[in-house]
Amino acid sequence: QIVYWLWGGFSIDHPTLNRFYSFHYTLPFVLAGLSIFHIAALHQYGSTNPLGVNTQTSTIPFGIYFSSKDLLGVCYLLLAYAVLVFFYPEALGHPDNLIPANPYATPQHIVPEWYFLWVYAILRSIPNKAAGVIAIGLTFASLIALPFLSTVHIGSPRFRIISERLYWVFVADVFLLTWVGAQEIMPATVLLGQVCTVVLFAYLLVIYPFLSWFESYLYLSATRSVKATN
Repeated sequence: QIVYWLWGGFSIDHPTLNRFYSFHYTLPFVLAGLSIFHIAALHQYGSTNPLGVNTQTSTIPFGIYFSSKDLLGVCYLLLAYAVLVFFYPEALGHPDNLIPANPYATPQHIVPEWYFLWVYAILRSIPNKAAGVIAIGLTFASLIALPFLSTVHIGSPRFRIISERLYWVFVADVFLLTWVGAQEIMPATVLLGQVCTVVLFAYLLVIYPFLSWFESYLYLSATRSVKATN
């Protein structure tokens, strides 16, 4: 089974820890390689803009415009990072994580890091372990496939009111899953996590691909009607 393959046995043991430690160590190098590809694509094809228009014919140098703006953003990021490290080092953690590990007792309430809370909420919303692992993999695969699922012919979401509203519903759903992942397991939180999980998959697998086709259909229909009128 998938769970046994991930564990490396019938329970979490040294093979499991070695695999996840290797993944944790290798992932930053993978991200660094993807960043290089991103910079190369940005240099060749350019970046998008809020209006969604083609800017290949009207470009500005990267050197003094975007570099100064990005430098200001880096300064703000380093300032926030320094405040967290030197003044509030435990602000993003949970007090239960400071309890010494006891191999003979399972903690009543497990709280992962804050950026994994929404994934943890999806995992514990599904009773079957293998189905939970598959759901998490499907979530990340759907997020990676989002650029390929969109077939809309309109440049910017600012001109797509339906997509913009549903996008903020999706963001609110992720924040709600993050909150649910930090709460204790109770019937109310489990039910809320299951509802939010259904909304998440409905947006990624059904609403987003269909909405792109629907908005493209509306756009092309309006364009044809305008041309026919003229």
